[in-house]
Amino acid sequence: MLHDDHETIDGDVYVSPRHLARSTAVGDPGLDPLRGLGWDLHHDDLGNAYLTAPDGKVRLGYLPEGDDDGLWRINAYKDAFGPPAWGVCFNDAAPTEFVTAFTNALAEAYRQGPDHYLARPLAGSADRDPFLAVDPLINRGWQFNRPHLSTFAITAPGGLATLEYTTGDLDPAIELDTRDARWHLWAGTSSARPFWYITASTDTPAALLRAVTEAVADPAPLPRWRDDTSSYVKDHAQLSPILPPSRPSPTPLDVRRAAASRRPAALPAASVPRWSTTSRPALPGPRR
Repeated sequence: MLHDDHETIDGDVYVSPRHLARSTAVGDPGLDPLRGLGWDLHHDDLGNAYLTAPDGKVRLGYLPEGDDDGLWRINAYKDAFGPPAWGVCFNDAAPTEFVTAFTNALAEAYRQGPDHYLARPLAGSADRDPFLAVDPLINRGWQFNRPHLSTFAITAPGGLATLEYTTGDLDPAIELDTRDARWHLWAGTSSARPFWYITASTDTPAALLRAVTEAVADPAPLPRWRDDTSSYVKDHAQLSPILPPSRPSPTPLDVRRAAASRRPAALPAASVPRWSTTSRPALPGPRR
């Protein structure tokens, strides 16, 4: 959504459509929803940050010094000592607002318990159907296509963002460690060289995925700094200046106050001539 207070906008231009924005390179907005729950935060010697839920069953890595371009890696576990039940990755160019949408939804799911943050997608379910993740995009005019027999895709108007869903059996380990995951959301003209990408494995809860697609589908532009050309797709995004808010129309009270401020000041009391009952006024002098 647009901000009403110009002072709170971190940028001098709006980027639209918002899927042509990129990362702000500031991690705090994505971390804060989970830090607010009291999750344990620690850093390694390289400066990577790690958040762990109190029960150890959800873990987030913010990895600017990681081995690849997977900046954000979030995994959930049925058993804190077992393999991940699901995993999501945002690469280092993915818009920060989309990460924050996910971590906000994850924080809410964690408050509600394992039945929510470990809820496997279930076709036909009212609140777990995978289509729930697609619905926000359909409502904004994204179009279905099928680029491969094993892949359903839905593409943004303009063709510069796509959500892919791969059918069939997938290797869970490969889903977690590569881009060959069940869900693949990316911007650009080719998935091989995207502007940014997000992946999610088979058992990622539909509600968490929907939080991301709702953020992507939101028609409101995203604020960025024009000079920071790495924070948006320079050759494709539309930029519009962020203007300070116009002055509000004066109220009747404002008009009265302004008029009062323009009246001439009264003469000081000492300068006002006064008649006295004990003195007579001076007679006028002779006319010349």
